[in-house]
Amino acid sequence: MKFSRVKGFGQTDVGRVRSANQDSFLIDEEVDFYIVADGMGGHAGGEIASSICVEKVQERIRSESLSMSRALQHPDPSVLSKLADSINYASSKIYEHSLEDPSLRGMGTTATAVKIIGDHAYFAHVGDSRLYLIRQGFIYQMTFDHSLVNEQVRAGVLTPEEAETHHLKNVITRSVGYQEEEDVDTSCFSLESGDFLLLCSDGLHGKITNAEISNAITQKGLDSIPELVNLANERGGEDNITGLVIKVEK
Repeated sequence: MKFSRVKGFGQTDVGRVRSANQDSFLIDEEVDFYIVADGMGGHAGGEIASSICVEKVQERIRSESLSMSRALQHPDPSVLSKLADSINYASSKIYEHSLEDPSLRGMGTTATAVKIIGDHAYFAHVGDSRLYLIRQGFIYQMTFDHSLVNEQVRAGVLTPEEAETHHLKNVITRSVGYQEEEDVDTSCFSLESGDFLLLCSDGLHGKITNAEISNAITQKGLDSIPELVNLANERGGEDNITGLVIKVEK
């Protein structure tokens, strides 16, 4: 099945504390590709890293889009491999850029990217930005946060409640560009008409509960993003805030 309408809307905001926005996002409806990146690094490093990531991943996805669209099985390993390769292509470019300018050493970015093929969503993920599926009022987190605190939760060292207020909750264990290659999570899931997908940085999901996200998107669809960004700002806006919602219809 090919969905006749896949529409996206995104917004990024600097927040109320930081002087620069290190988040980037992209909506490319021509090839049904979407990405959110949350950069890190001093001296504009994070802003540069996330911008390079979005540009280079899109470049690689566009060059592979025709062959990816021929996927005959789901999940198709070749599509998952190409998504991971696109992230690592960006990682190598960011790393090379950091070597040229010592002030940018150590810069990196998260990356959460989605490519829709037929009635399936393929995704690649590094860091603690997130991909959610909202279906019939229920919300499902499709990505695993590559963060120090989340890994301690999985190991049973911390409870989820302790993790929410932990002082190291924003320390990530994987990033794009810190080194030439990174371990990229990839997966695929089927879509249904009426589904919504949300890609967002931790400046959004760190301030708003899953239930609030689900309710806003279920009720307002693409128009929910400004409301969610405003809510994150009202609750402090200490970080840059980015949200990108995708609506899927037959």
